[in-house]
Amino acid sequence: MKIIKLISFFLCLICWQQQVAAHGGVGMENDQCVIKIGFLKAHFFGYQRVSDDTQEFCEDAPAVTESIFVIEYLHDYLKEMRVDFRIISDVNGLGRYANWQDIVALKTLEQDTVYFLPPAVYPDGALRADYLFKEAGDYIGIVTAVHPEKQKTYRAVFYFQVGGYRYQYIALLVAILLLVQFLYWYFGSKHGLPNSRLLKTSSAERR
Repeated sequence: MKIIKLISFFLCLICWQQQVAAHGGVGMENDQCVIKIGFLKAHFFGYQRVSDDTQEFCEDAPAVTESIFVIEYLHDYLKEMRVDFRIISDVNGLGRYANWQDIVALKTLEQDTVYFLPPAVYPDGALRADYLFKEAGDYIGIVTAVHPEKQKTYRAVFYFQVGGYRYQYIALLVAILLLVQFLYWYFGSKHGLPNSRLLKTSSAERR
């Protein structure tokens, strides 16, 4: 019973860590992908056409191909603002915890920029950005919203990967299986679980 509880605890811990790591400016809320631009929220999702099949994603883009990012405002306040969208290559390894202070500190922002959608007002409440990725790797998205009259600026910074992200889940699965095997072996040898008894019996017979 202890081994089951311990395995469940580790699985929950790993899943919680994955969920926290996935959060930044973009994350899941009530089964919907949401981007937080300051205190303002919008639905965020991307599309890719892979092998005549359109795939939707929240953060990580599955393939190195043309990608469409859509931001649908949940606050009418955003409809009054000039909003721009930038994608930079994460050559500095800022990773999932990148924030605006990290972006400000970059000395090569323009050089690292692979895509930039100039500031514009979207009265219909939907921003669309279309970019053809050429390389797999780590990227950071930056959304900036500026109110023309109130002189207020709101930002969202989020990390995402393009291509090959499934390998992370494979590595996680392997790690979980190894953990389960280790815990079973450890508690089996300590408390005499069936498999461990069988191993001991086989060892004794060989002698």
